[in-house]
Amino acid sequence: MDALIETFATLQQTLFEAWVQPLVFGMGQGHLLDKAFEGAGWLVVGLLQILILLLVIGPLQRFWPAEPVLTPKAIRVDVIYTLIHRLGLFKLVMFFTLDYGFEQGWGLLRSMGWPTFHLDAVWPGVTDQALLSFVLYLVVFDFVHYWIHRAQHQSDTWWALHALHHSQRQMSMWSDNRNHLLDDVLRTVIMVVVAKAIGIAPGQFVAIVAATQLSENFQHANLRLWFGQVGERLWISPRFHRLHHAIGLGHESHGRHTLGGYNFGVLLPWWDMLFGTVNFEQRFEATGVRDQVEQGRDYGAGFWSQQRLGLMRLLRRA
Repeated sequence: MDALIETFATLQQTLFEAWVQPLVFGMGQGHLLDKAFEGAGWLVVGLLQILILLLVIGPLQRFWPAEPVLTPKAIRVDVIYTLIHRLGLFKLVMFFTLDYGFEQGWGLLRSMGWPTFHLDAVWPGVTDQALLSFVLYLVVFDFVHYWIHRAQHQSDTWWALHALHHSQRQMSMWSDNRNHLLDDVLRTVIMVVVAKAIGIAPGQFVAIVAATQLSENFQHANLRLWFGQVGERLWISPRFHRLHHAIGLGHESHGRHTLGGYNFGVLLPWWDMLFGTVNFEQRFEATGVRDQVEQGRDYGAGFWSQQRLGLMRLLRRA
C-alpha cells in the first residue's frame, strides 16, 4: 500500500511540475497552485483509469461479449463523456462555478460553531487502521449512492435527466459517464456535502471515488459475466447491473417509466437485498428505455443533442 501511495504521489508531482504548474502560471492564476496540485492528482487517477479500461476491461469485452456491437458510433459518444470526466474537464467547471460557494458555506458553518466530525473516530481504533477506515467510508458512500440512484428513478423530474443514461442500447465500459451534465452536478453536490459532513480525508475521498468509478466501468461493460451464487451477493457484476438497464424490467417495471425497477446498488448488492429491490435472475437482456422501442422516442445521437433533449424533458416536467 505504501508503495502504491508513493508511486501515485510521484506521478502527481511529475505531472504537476511538467504540465499543470506552467499552465497555471501562464494563465496568471498562480494563487490557485494548491487547487491545481489537487487537480493534477485527479488527472493522474483519470489517466490510470483509462489505461485500465483499454488494457484490461476492453480485451474482456472482446472475448466474452454479452451482445454483438452493432452501433459503434453510439459507443464513441460515450467515450466523449468518459474523457470529459476522467480528464478533469467536469471538475474544472465545477471548481470555477460552485467551489467558491462550498468553501464560503462551510466557512460560515465553522464560524457558527459547527464541529469538525470524523465518522471513523466514532469507533476506537478505526482511525489508526487505514484499510478499515477506507472500508467504513466506502460502505457509507455506497449506501448514499443507492438512495440517490433510487431517487433518480422514483422522481419523474429527476428521471427526465437520468433517462439519458438508460437510453444507451449498446452498453459498454464507456457507458458509466453517459449522463446529463445537470444530473452529474446534482449527484456531485450531494456527495461533496456528505463527504464534508462525515469528515472523510481528501486522500480517502479520491481513492473511494476512483475505485467506485472503475467498478462502475466494469459493471457497464459489454460482458457476459457474473460472479457466482456467492460473489453476486458480495459485489455487483456486469450481469447484475445489465439487468437494471434491461428494457421494461430493470428500471421501469410494472408498466411505468420511473417507479419500480431493480438493482439500484452501485458497488454492493446489500442495499437491494435489504430493501427488496434485488433481482438475481441469470439473464442478459437488451438495454434501453421502453419508449424508445414502443414510441420511437429520440434521446439524441450525439453529445449536444442528448444534452439538449434532456433539458427539454426536464423543462416539460417542471
